[in-house]
Amino acid sequence: MKKLIDSGSYDCDFAVIGSGLAGLTMALHLADHGRVALFAKDGLIDGSSLYAQGGIAAVLSPEDSFASHIRDTLDAGAGLCREDAVRFVVEQAPEVIRWLIAEGAPFTCVEGHYHLTREGGHSQRRVIHAADATGRAVVTTLAAKAAAHPRIHILTDHIAVDLITSAKLGMAGANRCLGLYALDKGTGAVHAYSARLTALATGGASKAYLYSSNPDTSTGDGISMAWRAGCRTANLEFVQFHPTCLYHPQAKSFLISEAVRGEGGLLRLPDGTRFMPDYDARAELAPRDIVARAIDSEMKRLGLDAVGLDISHKGRTFIVEHFPNIYERCLSFGYDMAKGPIPVVPAAHYTCGGILTDLRGRTDLAGLYAIGECACTGLHGANRLASNSLLECLVLGRAAARDAVARLSAVPPRVALPPWDESRVTDADEVVVVSHNWEELRRFMWDYVGIVRTNKRLERALHRVKLLNHEIHEYYANFKISNDLIELRNLVQVAELIIRSAQSRTESRGLHYSRDYPKPDQTHPPRDTILVPPQHTQTAGMPGNDWP
Repeated sequence: MKKLIDSGSYDCDFAVIGSGLAGLTMALHLADHGRVALFAKDGLIDGSSLYAQGGIAAVLSPEDSFASHIRDTLDAGAGLCREDAVRFVVEQAPEVIRWLIAEGAPFTCVEGHYHLTREGGHSQRRVIHAADATGRAVVTTLAAKAAAHPRIHILTDHIAVDLITSAKLGMAGANRCLGLYALDKGTGAVHAYSARLTALATGGASKAYLYSSNPDTSTGDGISMAWRAGCRTANLEFVQFHPTCLYHPQAKSFLISEAVRGEGGLLRLPDGTRFMPDYDARAELAPRDIVARAIDSEMKRLGLDAVGLDISHKGRTFIVEHFPNIYERCLSFGYDMAKGPIPVVPAAHYTCGGILTDLRGRTDLAGLYAIGECACTGLHGANRLASNSLLECLVLGRAAARDAVARLSAVPPRVALPPWDESRVTDADEVVVVSHNWEELRRFMWDYVGIVRTNKRLERALHRVKLLNHEIHEYYANFKISNDLIELRNLVQVAELIIRSAQSRTESRGLHYSRDYPKPDQTHPPRDTILVPPQHTQTAGMPGNDWP
């Protein structure tokens, strides 16, 4: 990219922060219209999208319908989905799948037709997949396209530090995003990147919890940066715990796909008894929140470390054909799916809430988009339907790109940005503080803000997170920043937002279950939990508004 010699910063037309499916989709749709800087926190394909196993939900069968997919999504969302958002995403699904196929995505075929599987909460087979490693197949395909594009400049091992806004620089006029500061993890230097339009595609915040199916990069960076820049968040109390992650000390909560239950897998207690029929008529095919709470309940009732997931009755040939990667990974830990149940436990998996956006990905801050798991469009409501997440990345990534291209000519020119100032900081001499605070945060979030919550637990969690926030703020102000410190700062901020959101919901709904309020509130219509930062100014991004 062109260097601005006077300021020491770098400039581009579009900055896309995050290189998962949402970020790659947006970058590829932007690249023919301007220079794109694509920031990858680690390697180009190391985000959560890579690990998505099940597939992408889309109406591709003549036996299926948009109405059915919409209904299933609304049912899973427990009354909090925005129906216009659901319809928008569902009706565009076939088109974005065709785009992926044209780009070379290697979806599984059976007898000349794309194979569709079924997952929990779906009434039809509508999940197109690439064996049991759909995320890897799709992300590697698009990453290769991005790497080959001459107008996409990829910056791997760069973690965003903060957004740069006109208000922070004391500029007159409406506040807007001007770019970002990012840390080059290889050199330890922080650079300013000027962009006419910026997009956050940074994923969720499941690493705020002790047990998670997500990679270590899922630290809520985009949500935290947007909050500090003045953007509202919505529905962050709805943290989806995947019901079935492999229970093994070396497995790091390896995810066992929803599709295993969709293809006939049964949950069993140690004596072989099934328990899901006692909790829901859909049994193992119930939505994830119901299955996760049922497993959690049985584990606590019987003092179990895990429950069993059994698909051995389908036979080795079927299992190896449908789940080759899961089968091999389980075998490497000593579990043969073809011989009997494998041990599974719930783990934090998906952040259903996030930065409040419209259906073009626009946030409250002019010039800033948010797409994918870091955003809250209203699609997921109180609980995400399986395999709607990759779909949302594709649809909103394309929608945000189209909006950005359409308005680029009216966007003010780039401005020279001040360099990062670390003249008054010193090298950290207490690195142990960061790792200790990280462990403390993840432990109390798991214990107090997990699958089952109470008012008392949330109060304890808020007290602890405020102490951590104060300590980390002091540490951040006095020492040179590092990847770990940036992530910890962001996780603590997002954890506070999750806790405050949970305290605001005085009912149980979807993924939020409170023993103090065990039923949905029937006296008022379902409402979103919207948090407003102290520095918030409503400039744009919501229906009825437009960016300057």
